Amino acid sequence: MAGPTKTENVKLTHSGEPIQPPVMGLPKKTKSVCPECAKTIDADVFERDNRILMTKECPLHGAFEDVLYSDAAHYRNMERFRFGDGRGVESPHVASYTACPESCGLCPAHLSHTALGNIDLTNRCNLSCPYCFANSNARGFLYEPSFEQIVAMLKTYREERPVPTSCVQFAGGEPTMHPDFIRIVKAASDLGFSAIQVASNGIKFTDPGFCASCRDAGLNSIYLQFDAMDDETYRKVRGKPLLDMKLKAVETIRAAGGMSIVLVPTVIKGVNNHSVGEILSFAAKNVNVVTGVSFQPVAITGRIPAGKRAEIRYTLPDMANDIEKQTGWVKAEGWAPLSATMPLSRLASAISGREITAYTAHHHCSMATYLFVEPGGRPVQINEFIDLEPMLREMDRLAADLEKSWFKAIGKTITKVKALSVLKKCFHEERAPEGLTFDVFMKAIEELMSSKSSRKPGAKYAYRTLMVGGMHFMDSYNYDVERVRRCVVHYAAPDGKVYPFCAYNAGPTYRLKIEERFACSIDEVKAKSEKLGKPEDLERLVSRMSEKAGESAGKDSGGRRCV
Repeated sequence: MAGPTKTENVKLTHSGEPIQPPVMGLPKKTKSVCPECAKTIDADVFERDNRILMTKECPLHGAFEDVLYSDAAHYRNMERFRFGDGRGVESPHVASYTACPESCGLCPAHLSHTALGNIDLTNRCNLSCPYCFANSNARGFLYEPSFEQIVAMLKTYREERPVPTSCVQFAGGEPTMHPDFIRIVKAASDLGFSAIQVASNGIKFTDPGFCASCRDAGLNSIYLQFDAMDDETYRKVRGKPLLDMKLKAVETIRAAGGMSIVLVPTVIKGVNNHSVGEILSFAAKNVNVVTGVSFQPVAITGRIPAGKRAEIRYTLPDMANDIEKQTGWVKAEGWAPLSATMPLSRLASAISGREITAYTAHHHCSMATYLFVEPGGRPVQINEFIDLEPMLREMDRLAADLEKSWFKAIGKTITKVKALSVLKKCFHEERAPEGLTFDVFMKAIEELMSSKSSRKPGAKYAYRTLMVGGMHFMDSYNYDVERVRRCVVHYAAPDGKVYPFCAYNAGPTYRLKIEERFACSIDEVKAKSEKLGKPEDLERLVSRMSEKAGESAGKDSGGRRCV
């Protein structure tokens, strides 16, 4: 059974709350939520028939069971890459901690700072996907913060200490539909974000002029919704054929230059998991503009019977095993959790003398691997030529030694030399991709770490790299509070608070509370519709809201403005 590493010695968060390491091994007990009432309840996690299951029982709504990992070996493998926890933030927006996830915002007991900050720009969309949880016409109201509110949320991220948030992603709805989208991107650039991303369905990125405006404003990366390589699947998942549009968006972004693409497939078992290998092959063939693929197994929102959940539930090992079967060149045993990067961040922090962005997520949140694509197009998985786990353990040990060093100046110099030696020892040139010598490998790493976009003009080595990841965002059936406390992907809201992704979208689902609280009144929606030339989606929404005018007219908008 794996356990906390010897170097895991931090006992308190920056806010003074005790750090409780996660329970390792199986069986174990944890805290979850009831899918019906969202109350926090006890849960058991255990192995059965080579699968990892969670069972829990609510006094009011009965028992629930769901699968967390479809392969027990993958579950245990992820535990090997645990390298300790973070310490959260110095000035949490919620002063006192009572219980997780009820005391959210971030609270003093949260263990991670923001590695990726999300901001929902709107719940409007130019698609009506069957699997979406954030559509204005489905919700019956408009959530679209003003430019000033969004700038305030951006500043909340940049003012986070001890690590100011450096990476922001605009989401929605379809964020490009916000009337101030380009202006918002420029504001993020002016505030010093080193990576500015947008999660988009790609429709507006088929317009060369729009792409050029985004590039010039400072947009670095488009996280492009990309579920399949065939239109039959798009009809099932998104309600209409979209493949030609997706391919056009890729070509238009490539032609614009200065921006990169991460393909983001939402994967549903029995619907599009047959496409994961094709998507990855497409990414490798387009590695001069596609920097990665971020697979997202579907989160099951709403009340769904156990039988139906079992039909569509897709876990991270399902993804890894399907990719190996469908490609042959990405091995399932070569994946590691996002938290495996902790030793590198810790070492960089020790050398620089300040905390830097660290992915202190729970080891069961994600899996990732890296591919280097040869000039002839053959992708080579990083663990084929790097002894990954020994390298990470040596880096973690070096970081611990430097943190205890009494003479930091000499210690830093010696540590840099030792780190280079470790990398060289763990690098096997005879198994590396064609042309990837150790010197070239180091230059590629340097470009990847220093560039806002690794596809920028002048990058000689990084253009052949491809990050492949999978993050299984939780729903109320597989909810684990230990994961929420370590979340590194956050949402900023107009109330001035910052919420972990899986508390914002599941469990207590703060999204619902935030959007309803800051929703536009019918008069504001009408004014916005007039200002934007009466777009079809807003006119439909005005019609829906007008049907409830009697109910809505008596509600005070609280002075909130969104136009």
